[in-house]
Amino acid sequence: MRETSIPGLLVLDLPVHEDERGWFKENWQREKMVAVGLPDFRPVQNNVSFNAAAGTTRGLHAEPWNKYVSVLAGQIFGAWVDLRPGPSFGAVATVQMGPDKAVFVPRGVANGFQTLASNTVYSYLVTEHWTETARAHYSYVNLADPALQICWPISLDEAVVSAADREHPLLAEARPVQPKKIIVLGGNGQLGRAFAQRAAQDARLEILTRAEADLSDPRFAEKTDLSGCSHVINAAAMTTVDHAETAAGRAEAWQVNATAVHRLAQRCAEQDVVLVQVSTDYVFDGTSANVDERHPICPMGVYGQSKAAGEQAVLAHVRNLVVRTSWVVGDGNNFVATMRRLAESGIDPLVVDDQVGRLTFASELARGILHLIDTGSAQGIYHLQGEGDAASWYQLARMVFELCGHDPDRVQPTSTAAYRASRQGIAERPGHSTFDLRKLRAEGFIGRPERILLSEYLALLADVS
Repeated sequence: MRETSIPGLLVLDLPVHEDERGWFKENWQREKMVAVGLPDFRPVQNNVSFNAAAGTTRGLHAEPWNKYVSVLAGQIFGAWVDLRPGPSFGAVATVQMGPDKAVFVPRGVANGFQTLASNTVYSYLVTEHWTETARAHYSYVNLADPALQICWPISLDEAVVSAADREHPLLAEARPVQPKKIIVLGGNGQLGRAFAQRAAQDARLEILTRAEADLSDPRFAEKTDLSGCSHVINAAAMTTVDHAETAAGRAEAWQVNATAVHRLAQRCAEQDVVLVQVSTDYVFDGTSANVDERHPICPMGVYGQSKAAGEQAVLAHVRNLVVRTSWVVGDGNNFVATMRRLAESGIDPLVVDDQVGRLTFASELARGILHLIDTGSAQGIYHLQGEGDAASWYQLARMVFELCGHDPDRVQPTSTAAYRASRQGIAERPGHSTFDLRKLRAEGFIGRPERILLSEYLALLADVS
């Protein structure tokens, strides 16, 4: 296999076994080809084009799917033009092909060929089923555009070319093929809002709020349109831990955090979409510190149990990711915003000092998830939380008061047991909410220091208040 001038366009040499009867080849062999570096692109449809005359020329068409092209009989001159936005837009690659070669064509790269022999048979596997509506998402570029400098072996004046192919736009007018969408569920939440902020610079992101995708609806998964989508990030959840212990809350938690996630995972698998499930430290009982991804789950309450069930539903399908996090801080109600409000209001809070963890800022969580997607990280579980020393809620509250210019001694400590005894309906919380982050760091993601992020966040709250 060799690379070309177009990123992701790969040329494979196929062994052809000949004898007096003819020849045989493995035209597509998933295990062997993935082993040498071809993407595991999972074709769903096989198309064959028979071309009676030499000089038959087709293209240049960029469809919204990956394609694996090969020749079953005859010879072709293949040409490809990158129509994806970015520095390689307009790049050209050409290959002369017989039965002993194949080419992997990534989504957004325009494909064209010219037959060099009569009775040529051209085959291609694609990763999405063709429909009439799919044609609206094609992009084209003219075979004869001088800017491409494609040296067709047979002059296009003498070639067999359809009228439609002769009328395609020049490269300067060609419509770039946009990347597949990344759907984010839970757009109303802190993480969803962080992704919404990133959407201004990342056109892939499509944010769906609860009004548009409600996991409490039993038919939510069937109603969610996954066409043209590469990933779904499920940032939606039922997170009211105390309410989850009630009869009504228990039903809601299991529907939103487990049942809906199970069906969503099935739908994503059916459509070859990667599901990224955002999970929680509550899948552990909190008796161990700095747990890694292999640590046995042991949830204490209904919320953690329902989230653990959702994890297992997601991990049952290949390619999916589970990203566990803790103590999220972003645009919305959270501990830091509450402590700042109390500090400014002259209220001296009583805060537990025996629950230890790290803050995770929603902006960093969003950045880390996209890093895992964009680097093609292996499927499975990843722990992602803030960088820095672990601290109790009490210590964090003191830090917030100090950074806001208030006396940190106004914050008073209490134990979890005393706090629960003074209030009705308080669910158990993990004593330790600290993760081992080595697996995530090995993927190349290093979070920004928590103290700096906290200062920036508090300054932002001060600006908008």
